[in-house]
Amino acid sequence: MTSSLRPAALAFDAIAPAFDSRFGAWSSVAAQRRAVRAALLQQFPSEGRVLELGGGTGEDATFLAEHGFKVHLTDPSPTMVQLSAAKLTPLGSTAEIAAGEEMEEFADRYLAAGHPLFDGAYSNFAPLNCVVDLAPVARGLARLLKPGAAAMLVLFGTCCPGEMIVETLRGRPHLALRRSKRGIVPARLAKREFNVVYHRRPEIERSFAPWFVLEKRIGIGIAVPPSAAEPWISNHPRLLATMEACDRALAHPMAMLGDHVLYQLRRTEQ
Repeated sequence: MTSSLRPAALAFDAIAPAFDSRFGAWSSVAAQRRAVRAALLQQFPSEGRVLELGGGTGEDATFLAEHGFKVHLTDPSPTMVQLSAAKLTPLGSTAEIAAGEEMEEFADRYLAAGHPLFDGAYSNFAPLNCVVDLAPVARGLARLLKPGAAAMLVLFGTCCPGEMIVETLRGRPHLALRRSKRGIVPARLAKREFNVVYHRRPEIERSFAPWFVLEKRIGIGIAVPPSAAEPWISNHPRLLATMEACDRALAHPMAMLGDHVLYQLRRTEQ
């Protein structure tokens, strides 16, 4: 099956067995997760049915399922889906192999099976940056979400001072301004090459119109540094707690400076 996967899915499939042990212990990742989860709980109706795109090993889906939501996780990596299903099945939630680029095909299968529309959708930690064209994602979500439902999509910020500082201090200045690049940008994970695109606000709004309107942006990781600061920042919990408090104050007025940016989109009646 892996021979037919896209390059990004191959890379994440290779790292999937060690993903939780590698990233789960990092306090900066946990801090950013808390900010995203707070926003999800605020926007999704209690005990609603929600769809996750690029859900990885199911950490966020498990959190929501434990809070009463019915989550259907999608991810292009078979190993990621296998790991997430082991967490979600006991909680009454589900996982399925589906790539963001194939969201329209997923919608065909899901709706043909007679399943109900979703009360919301979300994507955390930027899997949609591995999707070059967001229009198929938008068209698929438009068919899957109820009118008025929120789509909470977390993508990489395109101007992250935290990354500029950390990468410069680590002696990797060539990575400090990588997010300023437009178009397809090469990336590497688990010794595998793939491409990312640092999507910008105007492009996102164009891709999701007219089915969705952008209500607001929330900065995730403005003072809290990116994972490149690990493991150093995890060894300084008081500093990180101060940074997390700063993020709560800066999340809206300085959203564009986040390591990630949460785009809160609302499904229209169209």
